[in-house]
Amino acid sequence: MSKLSIGMATLGRLPKYLEFLKESSEEYISSAYVAKSLYLGEVQVRKDLSAVSGKGKPRVGYNREELVEALERALGSGKTTNAVIVGAGKLGRALLDYSGFEDFGVKIVGAFDINEDIVRGNERVFPLSELERICREKKVKIGIIAVGEKSAQEICDLLLSCKIKGIWNFAPCKLTLPSGISIVQENLALSLAHLKGQVG
Repeated sequence: MSKLSIGMATLGRLPKYLEFLKESSEEYISSAYVAKSLYLGEVQVRKDLSAVSGKGKPRVGYNREELVEALERALGSGKTTNAVIVGAGKLGRALLDYSGFEDFGVKIVGAFDINEDIVRGNERVFPLSELERICREKKVKIGIIAVGEKSAQEICDLLLSCKIKGIWNFAPCKLTLPSGISIVQENLALSLAHLKGQVG
């Protein structure tokens, strides 16, 4: 199944399904069970899973191992995509230290910052001046923006000049991007507000 034939919204939910299924010990699993466990709509989950693996068996569901393999293929597992982080403050370093990205085929090759005190003594944090060279040498395709709002567009433009194809933006602002560039806008305040609404 080609990524081009799977909608972007569906692709965005696949890692969540994959993580859940890898933690399960069931031999067969239904879309209804996945939906209930992840607090998602059953119809939506059924459509998402059928997009990558076809329909499950009636009254049985999907073979869990086969479904995991199908999800990994759809997400490009086995093929690693390199990424960089710009902004090595607390958030940037937390992302840099997180090892779970590689489970989904993304390798963080380094973080970049203009603050020499942050760069000094950390072998995975580089001066911002090294960004273009490392992106070129490592064939980086994803740029993660972990700087403040005022610097975000400038950093975005710099990443685009390094031939980045996708942006994950943590800055609380809307970025101006050319067509053909994928972006995921992370809104931490909105996520917290959503959680607050769930707990009352």
